[in-house]
Amino acid sequence: MVAEAGYMLAVGLAFGAAWGVTRTCCRPDSLLHFVDQPNERSLHVRPTPRTGGVGVMAGVLLGGGLALLAGHGSMGLVLALAGAVLLAVVGLADDRLDLSARVRLLVHLGVAAGFVVISDAGGGVEAWRVLPLVLGLVWMTNLYNFMDGSDGLAGGMAVWGFVAYAVAAGGHGDGTLAAVCASIAAAAAGFLCFNFPPARIFMGDSGSVPLGFLAGALGCVGVMGNRWPAWFPVLVFSPFIVDASVTLARRALRGERVWQAHRTHYYQRLVQMGYGHRGVALRAYGLMAACGGSALAVMDRGVALQCFVITMWAFLYMFVGFRIDRAWRRFG
Repeated sequence: MVAEAGYMLAVGLAFGAAWGVTRTCCRPDSLLHFVDQPNERSLHVRPTPRTGGVGVMAGVLLGGGLALLAGHGSMGLVLALAGAVLLAVVGLADDRLDLSARVRLLVHLGVAAGFVVISDAGGGVEAWRVLPLVLGLVWMTNLYNFMDGSDGLAGGMAVWGFVAYAVAAGGHGDGTLAAVCASIAAAAAGFLCFNFPPARIFMGDSGSVPLGFLAGALGCVGVMGNRWPAWFPVLVFSPFIVDASVTLARRALRGERVWQAHRTHYYQRLVQMGYGHRGVALRAYGLMAACGGSALAVMDRGVALQCFVITMWAFLYMFVGFRIDRAWRRFG
């Protein structure tokens, strides 16, 4: 009973801390009021502060830390939060100093490798299995950053995605993992109070990078703890994974410099075609909720049903991508 009270307090404090710190970052006289200037990738036209991730991570650190104290977290869970904090610090430095891509990538690789090797995710497994896990975590870390380009989008994905994690973990008796995931969702909700269209502040690298890492790392924690099957985190976060992965692959096939800023993600094209930030965010929320809901509905069912649902989602993504591509050609 004491642990449950601690978990509930953790979630409430996560929301409150994120809301309060984000509100402070919105103020022009704040030391954390770093302004994002519009560039060739931007969908906004006015300079806007980009340190909302500080608020998110304040909530994650406070809520997640309290949840760990109230319960019994695994080494993987502790390392996931520690890695996220380190990535947040580096992300904040990047928002302020514009670090080189090489430095950022080395940090991402180091954090991912440390998590996989030290935690249960890589305990005793062969190198061929560790390497894909590290590269997958690095990709998840970066793709979340790529998808943080429209008001309310990345914050909404965090709310829906980590709520699905929390429900799944709680349903399988892991109260600590559920509380940590719920705290992350609550922190993202506190930030969304200021980021939902029209946004007063953006998340920035200090928030999007660690959230991407947490999505991947906690997904691994749940798999290794038998809280959910390996496909579950992929389906839950598939709205971001599919958009970022398909866009990067297509740019690479066209011989473009994939590391350069652009505005060709599916969500970016929808905004440019007139759906607007609010319209894209609301449609994305529906998609995110459907992905998480369907994943929860079949995670404990037979393999045949799980394969059917995953296949249906694959066909749906292909259909939606085809429709957007066709509309974009006509728009252009």
